[in-house]
Order: sequence, then C-alpha cells, then structure tokens
Amino acid sequence: MRASVKASKHNVLDAIDKRIYGSFIEHLGRAVYEGIYEPGHPTANEEGFRQDVIEAINELNVPLVRYPGGNFVSGYNWEDGIGPKEDRPKRLDLAWKSVETNEVGLHEFMDWTELAKTEVNMAVNLGTRGVDAAKNIVEYCNHPGGTYWSDLRKENGRDEPYSIKTWCLGNEMDGPWQIGAKTADEYGRLATETAKAMKWVDDSIELVLCGSSGSKMPTFGEWEFTVLEHAYDYVDFLSLHLYWENFENDLSNYLAKSREMDHFIKDVVSICDAVKAKKGSGKKINLSFDEWNVWYHSKDADAKREPWDIAPPLLEDIYNFEDALLVGLGIITLLNNADRVKIACLAQLVNVIAPIMTVKDGEVWKQPTFYPFMQASNFGRGKVLTVQSESPTYDSKEFKDVPFVESTVIWNEDEQEIVIFAVNRSEKDAMPLDIKLDDFEGLSLIEATELADYDPKLTTEENHDAMAIKNNDSFKVEEAAVSGEIKPLSWNMVRLSYK
Repeated sequence: MRASVKASKHNVLDAIDKRIYGSFIEHLGRAVYEGIYEPGHPTANEEGFRQDVIEAINELNVPLVRYPGGNFVSGYNWEDGIGPKEDRPKRLDLAWKSVETNEVGLHEFMDWTELAKTEVNMAVNLGTRGVDAAKNIVEYCNHPGGTYWSDLRKENGRDEPYSIKTWCLGNEMDGPWQIGAKTADEYGRLATETAKAMKWVDDSIELVLCGSSGSKMPTFGEWEFTVLEHAYDYVDFLSLHLYWENFENDLSNYLAKSREMDHFIKDVVSICDAVKAKKGSGKKINLSFDEWNVWYHSKDADAKREPWDIAPPLLEDIYNFEDALLVGLGIITLLNNADRVKIACLAQLVNVIAPIMTVKDGEVWKQPTFYPFMQASNFGRGKVLTVQSESPTYDSKEFKDVPFVESTVIWNEDEQEIVIFAVNRSEKDAMPLDIKLDDFEGLSLIEATELADYDPKLTTEENHDAMAIKNNDSFKVEEAAVSGEIKPLSWNMVRLSYK
C-alpha cells in the first residue's frame, strides 16, 4: 500500500486566515482561575497571570482567543468585570453551577492578551441580555472617547480603545441547555438588531452569527437557513461547533470522525450559499468553527460534582495519543476547507479540555494534543494548495471509504517553504508517501518530523516528557519529487524550501 499527494502552485485553494489557529478561554472550571490567573504562584506577574502558562501559550502561537464563553456568556453581565476589584459582585454562574468572583474581567483579560500575543474574539450575551448591553460594550472597548462608556473605560485605566475586531453574537442559542435559549426566528431577529447596533457603533467590526450547536441537533439546517434569512446582510461568519467522543473504544471509527467535520462544513456552506442565492446577494458568508475538540474523558467525573464552588476542576479531560491524532486530523480538515473556514477555536486553551494543564502552586504541562496544534500553528501559514491525493481506504462503523492517509499541502511564499501535514490512520501498516510538487524549483528538505510509536492510550499526565516530536529520516528529495515513509498511527510534518 502506498499514498500519494500531488500539488501545484497554480492550483491554490485559498489563503489561510491566521485565525484558523484560534483557541478559547471561558469562565469555566480552572481555565481562568488557577489556569491563566493565579496570584501568588511563583511565576505570577504583578497582575496575577502565570508566566509559565504564557510561555506555553506563546509556543502555540495562538492568534485569536474567544472569550468569555461559551455557555457562561449567556448569563454574564460584562459590567461586573470593570472598575475596582473590591467593588465587583460575586455571581452564581448557572451555566456551570459555579460561583464567579469577577476578579478577572474585561481589562484584566485584555492585559493578558498582550502577554499572550493574541487578539480577542469577544462574545456578547444574547441569552439574558440583548441590543443595549451589546452596543454598550462595543462603545466601551472600541470608541475613542467623549461618550459615557468610552470615558468610563478611560476612568478605569485604559485611555486608548481596545479596537476588538471579531465579535460573537451569543453562544449556542439553539441549545435547551443555554440560558435564554431561543427559536431560530427569535434569535434571528435579536441577532439582526444587535448586529445593526453594534456596527453602527463601529462599522469596522466583524460579527459571528450562531449556527447550530452541532450537526446532530434536531433543528440543524433549518436553524441555519432561518437565522441567515434574518441576519445575512449584517453578519460576516456563521459558527459551527463539534466535539468528538470515543466511549465505544473503537479506534478505527474514532479516527474517522474528522470526516464528520468535513461533512458538517460542506453542509453549512451549501446552506449559506442557498440563502445568498435566495437573497440575490453578492456577499459571501464564511465560517467560524469556534468550538472544536475531543471532549468525553471527564464527563462522568463532572456529573458527580457538587455545585457552587469557585473554579472547580471541570472538563479536565486527560488526553492520550489517539486524541492527538484526531486533533491533527481536525486541523488538516480545517485547512482543506480554508476557502470558507476563516476562524476556528480549539476549545479550550488551559485546563478545560485543553492542550495546556496547570497544577495549583506548581507546574505547567503539555497534553498530547499540544504537539500537532503547535506545529500547525507555527508552520501552517500561507496558502492551502488544492491536492490530488490517493490512499488506500477502509470502512468503519460509521464511515465508508476513509483514507488511511489524510494530508494537506501549504505554500508559504514569505518563507519560501512548502509544508505538508499528514496523518496515517492505519493501526498496523507504515505507509510510503510520495509527494509530487509541480512548478516549484530547487526543492530541498528542511525537516521531516513525526509524532509516532506511542500506545494509543498513552497520556503525559504522570510523565510529562512521555511524548515528543521526533525526526523522520526516511524522507528524500529528488527534483520535484519527495518520498518517505510515515508510521502507523502517526502525525507527520514535512517542510521543504524552494528557490
């Protein structure tokens, strides 16, 4: 069995929006408190932010972080998190049955983003609130001054506007678990009027409309069409959410689940374009896959927790090697849909279903999922090439004709590099991989690396150094042809330079 990939510089899918490597921090569990923020920790700065966590995040090179939720935002009053900390109220967070202290609010988080070298994808509350609160926070964050909310920002210590560009119009508003859940017509009307007001305050912002919470929702498809009929002219993106589980412990089917992501994307694109055609619009709606990840390991433990703690350890999935492979497959899928997926947020960043974990008063450590995301975010910049790929296939419980080898090819003109990411789903067979790159001269190998040779259930919880990216010495370059071998159950990266 062999796999092959062929690409040409004259066949470009689209440029990669760097926001496709976004992530997510919600006021949930230990993501904020004991995650990014822990006053008194040996590495904490004067504001209480852990510098060891910042260093790990900087390794991931995350360009965008969605905040402050998530389900949390549907009951959140953003004004609770401004002004003197001693005057801020403690609130019941109904979404996660916790107590929110509001010790970290808008200003603190924006200060943290500068340390993390990232921008914010700010969500507004369309569950318990609406137009007025949303337009006010845009004025507070983005207006230069001379008005009530912008001058209050200055009084609270920030003279220059934050100039937040990307905003989410609520979160999962179709879900019965959501505070203030709505029908498609209810949400479509509210989102439309909110979007109008927000853009009247600042017409430079981009807005993300809530799509279905998942492709298995009973209203999927109908929801997208209805909310877009209402809001199409006022928004820029439609959101998608997807989480993967492996309760059945079926590895071949589990690694095929990235196909579900691909189908989801293509279905939603078709709905967006159907509404565009119906409206006779010249505007294209792109996608924000602003929640995606593996999430199932912690669900039994979370169901047993008592409510109303401050920063309880919730959604703390301990990931293994097979989870890292599926995350890698998810990244490849997003890149191969980069013509329509412009924003994506791995949910989440620290402690909560996250690649980075912390110990209170102690160390920071990296989960297996850290490694494919790190390589993709740092080296997967530029343009995605449309590829002709061949691979042996298999059938799993849910999916047919699944390629053993899934890959993507990226052309980085700025660095004069070609980068190939590939995953071998086969549990037994190494796969020779032939890469043919037309119209690129003077190819030479920079590096070929792999995350491979690990038990699928291996974690890094006990031994934080149990997993690492290693060199793959099998790859060779001859003119425009590159060939090597990728191991069974492996994440791979090949970097090439050209003249």
